[in-house]
Amino acid sequence: MTENAAAPASSQDPALPQTPAPQAPPQEIAATRPQTSGGRLRGGRASAKPASAGAAAQRRAPRPVPPALEQLAALYPQLFGAVFRPLKRGIFQDLMAAHPEAFEKDALKQALAIHTRSTRYLQAVASGQQRHDLQGQPVEAMAPEHIHHALVEVYKRRQGRGQDDLLPRLRARIVDNIDASGLSREDYAERVRTRDEAANAVLDEAFAELAARAAKDEALLRTYEASGQSVEAFADMYGMDVRAVTRSVVSARVRLAAAQAAEKAAAEVVAEPVAAAEPEAPEAVGDAE
Repeated sequence: MTENAAAPASSQDPALPQTPAPQAPPQEIAATRPQTSGGRLRGGRASAKPASAGAAAQRRAPRPVPPALEQLAALYPQLFGAVFRPLKRGIFQDLMAAHPEAFEKDALKQALAIHTRSTRYLQAVASGQQRHDLQGQPVEAMAPEHIHHALVEVYKRRQGRGQDDLLPRLRARIVDNIDASGLSREDYAERVRTRDEAANAVLDEAFAELAARAAKDEALLRTYEASGQSVEAFADMYGMDVRAVTRSVVSARVRLAAAQAAEKAAAEVVAEPVAAAEPEAPEAVGDAE
């Protein structure tokens, strides 16, 4: 139902009250800790150390599922069952209001904390799905920073489990998230930067990759507009995929329009005259004397 991995407190989902992560017994923590280098990003292939059969069996031991989490899965299989969906903010309050006698407050908090820190839940967040209410209906968009932190955390948990270097894929997905967010580089960075230097380095690489993609799209747009051809004819002329050309042209136009709007807004702020200070009313002066 849920995976046995606890995310750092910084990645706690706003769907539940901000409380410290529930503490599992030491043997359970050792069995579920993601294989990372000090909790930071690490590229390249995994270099797992050989472990004894007893230690391997201990790592595979599942963490006991809290009864409250079992109850949630039975009540809301569309959210906590075979498929995990991101939860709306304030879901804890909604659950307490809907089932005032069914859940003990602290037990429900712990169950939700375990659920929202599971790898499967973080994967749902990282996919960019909308947040859902108790009826299983999408009610609000996922914030770009929540998607970003989920992407990084899922990468950390996966990187030590195989021989593939997953860093390029992480970088590409961050690029897509930045692009889809509509935020400026500065605004996005302000939301997602942490004290993890390796994660910040990957973010900077994603910004550089996005800038290169934007330059390529703008060059394609200029060539396309100068050709006077339809998208189909232009793509056929250069042996390109029509969908790829359309995507690049649309992206370039959106970026240029946003940049022009920002420049116009900045120019209007600079040109706006500063209102002259009004003279103090005579009666106010008299009152002050």
